Amino acid sequence: MISIAVGLALAAAVLHACWNILLKEEGDPLLLAARAVGVSAVFAAPLGLAAWLVLGRPGLALGAYPLAGASGLIEVLYFVGLSAAYRRGDISLVYPTARGGAAALAVVAGIVLLRESLHPAELVGVVVLVLGMWLVRSPLGSGPAMRPALLTAVCIAAYTTLDRIGVRLGPAWLYGWILWTITAVLLTGWVHIAAKPARSEESPSIGRAAAIGVLMTVAYLLVLLALAVAPLTIVAPVRESAVVGVAAWGVWRLGEPGARVRLVGSLIILAGITVVAVT
Repeated sequence: MISIAVGLALAAAVLHACWNILLKEEGDPLLLAARAVGVSAVFAAPLGLAAWLVLGRPGLALGAYPLAGASGLIEVLYFVGLSAAYRRGDISLVYPTARGGAAALAVVAGIVLLRESLHPAELVGVVVLVLGMWLVRSPLGSGPAMRPALLTAVCIAAYTTLDRIGVRLGPAWLYGWILWTITAVLLTGWVHIAAKPARSEESPSIGRAAAIGVLMTVAYLLVLLALAVAPLTIVAPVRESAVVGVAAWGVWRLGEPGARVRLVGSLIILAGITVVAVT
């Protein structure tokens, strides 16, 4: 079963990397993200309703709904930060910084909010993560993309912490379905109301948005399936192996600078994530 989980997590990593690359290549990544999330939510609606009926109309504890709402709001901030970072900087900087920073902050959140203990190895892993993030940005400097990339990391850590609690209050798939629907509504509203004056590029196609939406949804489902047959300590580092592939794509396919430094930094970030996950 472990080998199956590793395969699922690797496939999820590839899909996650693919939709991030497609988002980076878009002139208006925030609008594309909103359309992708909206399309995936529309397609997921009948499937979620059918599952709810077939499985006997399960419900969530009352406390799960405000958690899903808060997590959905943070997801909106996540897409805003990620889109801003991709518009301002290289994917070989943004993606490793966001994913690595989130892993480090998740440890802090677990200690402060969930009263989890910190093992010495986890401390080493966090230090390694920070070193990798520093290498990703050095010697090129932080640039305008660094702040939104770090905001993205904060958002990932925040909604992951909330979701850790939310999935314990009922069926995980039901919580995820409600959360994704909330995210789609809020993100669509934000893009078409608050962020509309800032947009001037040609709108992305529905086909491209649908493709990204499918990649997002399938990647998420693959991770859930992997977690169903293997512990997080195995799934998490395999899933985050995408940081290396994305960094390689950025420096070799997109011609982004600092190839060796950023690839080494991404490998160190992956090592730090692995240490934190397996501890």
